[in-house]
Amino acid sequence: MSLKKEFGKLAALCACFAREPRLSFRLIGQLPRIIEGHAYARDCAVALDVKGTVAPPASANPLRTFFNERRTGRGIDKWVHYFDIYHRHLAKFVGREMSLLEIGVYSGGSLEMWRQYFGERCRIHGVDLQEACKVYENEYTRIFVGDQADPGFWNAFSREVPFVDVLIDDGGHRVEQQIATLEAMLPRVRPGGVYLCEDIHGIQNGFAAYLHGFVKPLNAIEHGAPGAVIPSPLQRWIGSVHLYPYVAVVERSDAPVASFDSVKHGTEWAPFNPGSSSRTPETAAN
Repeated sequence: MSLKKEFGKLAALCACFAREPRLSFRLIGQLPRIIEGHAYARDCAVALDVKGTVAPPASANPLRTFFNERRTGRGIDKWVHYFDIYHRHLAKFVGREMSLLEIGVYSGGSLEMWRQYFGERCRIHGVDLQEACKVYENEYTRIFVGDQADPGFWNAFSREVPFVDVLIDDGGHRVEQQIATLEAMLPRVRPGGVYLCEDIHGIQNGFAAYLHGFVKPLNAIEHGAPGAVIPSPLQRWIGSVHLYPYVAVVERSDAPVASFDSVKHGTEWAPFNPGSSSRTPETAAN
């Protein structure tokens, strides 16, 4: 790596300490655990390679079928394992009235795939840098030309398309583009909707690092009434974050979460001090 890039990283670190000193020191304090987990993930292949298991038969996936049958026409370029991820998170929208935004139109084949998959009630919006992609517009597809790294573009886009149900970022794949898109458009994903970012390649990927910071506040605890936790704004509206090889999925909650409640049922309890339970926030923080 060039000396210029190294100095750039050092400057960025200094800026982080200046902007968020307490948070920066807390994250540095977690570095031993981060390295421990990274080392285990790197070295655990033998332990995870369980012999004698039989993979279940693959279930029907209309997206994979569409892709496998595409021999002519508009091109589709996808990692094959993406189709199971799509189907797992997006099947609930099939046949419903919904709005899809795909960033990165390319040859237009995936626009046809989404229309086939979701059905006639799906409205499709494509975003690309290339003006030539306007050729793919039709009565149910609209193409917007602009730079996904530009917040001004997203402001203009949102005036015409206020909300979407599904957002698929298959655009420029640069970290500044992916961050700008998530921050501008995640609030524009409707409750119950899904944000999906593709092609997060490499262990040192900057957007993957951003996501690891993004998910940490999901575990925040602010005590309210006894046995209850007051959700943060993020916890109220983000139901889950899923990380797959090269793909991240963020799912919006169907409705805002009012509280997280710890409830006990039953009359018989273990004969030890409840304060020693691993469920306590104090123990979990260590």
